[in-house]
Amino acid sequence: MLDIGDSLDLRSLGERLRGGRLRPREVVAGVLERIAGRGDDKVWIHLAKRDALDARAEVLERRGPEGLPLYGIPFAVKDNIDVAGQPTTAACPEFAYTPRESAPVVQALLDAGAIAVGKTNLDQFATGLVGTRSPYGACANTFDAKYVSGGSSSGSAVAVAAGLVSFSLGTDTAGSGRVPAAFNNIVGLKPTKGLLSTRGVVPACRSLDCVSIFGLTAEDSRAVLTVTRGFDARDPFSRRARARGLPSIADCRIGVPRRDQLEFFGNRDAERLFGAAAAELERMGARRVEIDFAPFLETARLLYGGPWVAERYLAIREFFDRHAEAVFPVTREIIGGAAKYTASDGFAAQYRLEELRRRAEPVWEEIDVLVTPTAGTIYTIEEVNADPIRLNTNLGYYTNFMNLLDLAAIAVPAGFQKDGLPFGITLAAPAFSDEALCALGGAVHRRLVERMGATAATLPAAGAGEPGTQSGLVKLAVCGAHMSGLPLNHQLTERGGRLLSTCRTAPRYRLFALGGFSPPRPGMLRAEVGGHAIEVEVWALPTESVGSFIDGIPPPLGIGTVELESGELVRGFLCEGYAVAGAEDVSRFGGWRAYVKSRR
Repeated sequence: MLDIGDSLDLRSLGERLRGGRLRPREVVAGVLERIAGRGDDKVWIHLAKRDALDARAEVLERRGPEGLPLYGIPFAVKDNIDVAGQPTTAACPEFAYTPRESAPVVQALLDAGAIAVGKTNLDQFATGLVGTRSPYGACANTFDAKYVSGGSSSGSAVAVAAGLVSFSLGTDTAGSGRVPAAFNNIVGLKPTKGLLSTRGVVPACRSLDCVSIFGLTAEDSRAVLTVTRGFDARDPFSRRARARGLPSIADCRIGVPRRDQLEFFGNRDAERLFGAAAAELERMGARRVEIDFAPFLETARLLYGGPWVAERYLAIREFFDRHAEAVFPVTREIIGGAAKYTASDGFAAQYRLEELRRRAEPVWEEIDVLVTPTAGTIYTIEEVNADPIRLNTNLGYYTNFMNLLDLAAIAVPAGFQKDGLPFGITLAAPAFSDEALCALGGAVHRRLVERMGATAATLPAAGAGEPGTQSGLVKLAVCGAHMSGLPLNHQLTERGGRLLSTCRTAPRYRLFALGGFSPPRPGMLRAEVGGHAIEVEVWALPTESVGSFIDGIPPPLGIGTVELESGELVRGFLCEGYAVAGAEDVSRFGGWRAYVKSRR
């Protein structure tokens, strides 16, 4: 059976289910008992009926776990995402409809063996970062009920943090999948726009909307991402994935806003915790780079201070025009303000956005990952109700720019304030770095916080390859014309390669100037006797680019394993033994650069 204190993280629960020590029907019973035990916590708008959940569990038990990566795993769905046969309200009862089919992201989870427990509360029409803008009531923070849960994906975050489900789906247009994660000590993954289909999602800003994933661990979020991602030809905003790698934390350049650009709204605890988190990342080996955060902040102000709010109106225009009185007062004020914007305002804002994108681009030449607080502070429900728009705006200081600038992001727990409330940081990088961010996020999470959500469970030990591996990247040692400033270096840079280090091999290699090429090319060969240490550059090349790179390598050159002077083994250029017959041995120069210089 599922005991009240058992962790629902995917690894712990999945091992018991697959090992036959726990059955899906027992999971259903245990989850419903936990939900009932919390009483009217404002988390759920609609719960699946017990007989339907039992029937689903029985089907899974007859089928067995083979081929079902999420076999028996319970999850929740934000109530602006369609689940077949369950009403979608977007937290507005008058808007409700019952879909015949599930959104593709939900169907993918069901096809993987997961169990949809119910639909969760939200800031109405996904407009807000607080979790208080719902006629179904305000979700309370899982650590202190006086404080906001964060929104708009409030119920989805609380359901995971409270140990009611293993993971949940939210949406994230302006921070709705990250702020509630930070406020409840869980992981919130905001994928790249279009990586997960948004068909079957009630739009907020359709051009910016993302389906987000809440999990107890970064590994759980990545597992759900693996199941749900995929191109959807029926969604015009869907995009084909192209993986982007990131270095391990030990090789990572982390960008942090200048001190005068950090904002904590008077919260000294949050300021202290962010400083401590950044320092801990440096102790893990990351190199801290202070960046100019101004273009990110200016972009953030466009989202609600510009015509993008008109997209929120467009999403529900027919309903809003007929039933404005049914819309939550604060939400009505925000969406109703769209009327003042003209088409020319829209174009002007697009032009400004392109300017800001161009200003932000050089930052990514200096850093690999942007690290910020997820939110600069947290407020009580009473404070938010007294000043709903201004305080909500404050919570979006570090989140509103993400989708406008086409970034992927993961929010991870980063400590606790003196009053016991959680604090979180966000790691962001350019589009399609999602899986790599999950790997980094997992490493950082384990370093900073042990507790999972508001449960008593602690993070499971890191699995094989977690953390610290190069995620989505291959290290490649080059010894000739592919080195920086030499004629073939563009073959690395145009594939997204980044120079990690200049070093030497172990003293077990010989370098030859191979004939048959014009100009000659180097051929490096391992030699146990009479070897030299040869200068090389170690580059990080995205995994998906390695194939095309290797295809362009002419024989007798190839890629093998190269031992560096540090003892590390990496992929690197070597040549076949027959090719050095009659070639000039240039090992005495210590590297190709020195040899080329001598010829000049």
